[in-house]
Amino acid sequence: MSSTAAARKRGKPASGPGAAAGPGKRRRKADSAGDRGKPKGGGKMNEEISSDSESESVAPRKEEEEEEELEETAQEKKLRLAKLYLEQLRQQEEEKAEARAFEEDQVAGRLKEDVLEQKGRLQRSVAKEIQAPAPTDIRVLRGHQLSITCLVITPDDKAIFSAAKDCTIIKWSVESGRKLHVIPRVKKGAEGQPRGHSSHVLCMAISSDGKYLASGDRSKLILIWEAQSCQHLYTFTGHRDAVSGLAFRRGTHQLYSTSHDRSVKVWNVAENSYVETLFGHQDAVAALDALSRECCVTAGGRDGTVRVWKIPEESQLVFYGGGLGGRALPTPSSVALWGLSRKRPLALQRDAHGLQGEPGLEQPYWVSSVAALLNTDLVVTGSHNSCVRLWQCGEGFRQLDHLCDIPLVGFVNSLKFSSAGDFLVAGVGQEHRLGRWWRIKEARNSVCIIPLHRSPAPPAAGS
Repeated sequence: MSSTAAARKRGKPASGPGAAAGPGKRRRKADSAGDRGKPKGGGKMNEEISSDSESESVAPRKEEEEEEELEETAQEKKLRLAKLYLEQLRQQEEEKAEARAFEEDQVAGRLKEDVLEQKGRLQRSVAKEIQAPAPTDIRVLRGHQLSITCLVITPDDKAIFSAAKDCTIIKWSVESGRKLHVIPRVKKGAEGQPRGHSSHVLCMAISSDGKYLASGDRSKLILIWEAQSCQHLYTFTGHRDAVSGLAFRRGTHQLYSTSHDRSVKVWNVAENSYVETLFGHQDAVAALDALSRECCVTAGGRDGTVRVWKIPEESQLVFYGGGLGGRALPTPSSVALWGLSRKRPLALQRDAHGLQGEPGLEQPYWVSSVAALLNTDLVVTGSHNSCVRLWQCGEGFRQLDHLCDIPLVGFVNSLKFSSAGDFLVAGVGQEHRLGRWWRIKEARNSVCIIPLHRSPAPPAAGS
């Protein structure tokens, strides 16, 4: 074994030329590495050249630090997940509580509305939102040969029934404006022909469930029809003069009728039976209406009274049409606003549709029809002064404020609001529904559907 190998075995530095050459080479390499680290020719080269090895060593360091941050114990992970789960449960419970409170508010509000509506005290303010439609938006349905006398709208607002002096009844589609059915005129005494009216139809009513339609005429008859198929069901007789008003009690099939014979009669349509007769008016009764309570309201003509009939008690409240401030009785041109607590009108709008005639000989336009949107402050009146007039009941129902006019040429003999209040239907004719005192030749005997647009609600504060 050579001395160099022996020296390596013992761990001692080898001697000789071969041994001396190894460290020398290592020193030269280190020196050359040190020379490369020293700046040459100024510091520009150091500033411009970046070391790839340095960037590669920094990236693993950052990844290691992120891994250390993400690393957590099993206990910490369980705690974090439990907190997250509890937070989700809390949010879900809050959402459920909000939804429950909203539903309770809705139910409570609906119940309150139903109670107020049943008592006749529900009030909504919608009049100020109504915008007068353009004349081109009004749809005109023509089919009657003579003046329209009355009309009704089905509870679902899908169909209209109109009647006229030509003794016919037409059922119209609101959407398409087409005729769905026609109940023709019949001749008096003729046998073997389908039932119908042989004289002017003056009034109609439809039950709140849309099942029955009632129509009354000058021949003292009340005919009951199935509203869907327009088939005749019953005929009620008993009035001794023209039938002038009909109304169903809401939610029932109890029918009230009034006549020029000054009486009010009660009928049960579902059982095809007569119930009773009420007396009190001193002259012909002009109109009748009813809501859900077991009572009805009638308006007399020349006796100048409005009466509320309480059917179970067989009693009546009489409201006299005496003018305000000692004035004379209201004329056919006046619109009066009444309250149950007073026997005089709360508000009276005289000459509601203006005057006609030469100076010094002016006569007021008669009010030929009145309607109100149920449980709101919106009222509409019709005459023959070429317009339908919208009114707002003022605060406390102490005044009537004029809103706008909707142009319609002819006698506006009947007015009805849709259940939703999104359109108004007017029955227009060349003559007044009760006579032939005037005739407007340029008018067209038609049913007019008037859309009622509402102005958008003002934005909420801070939105």
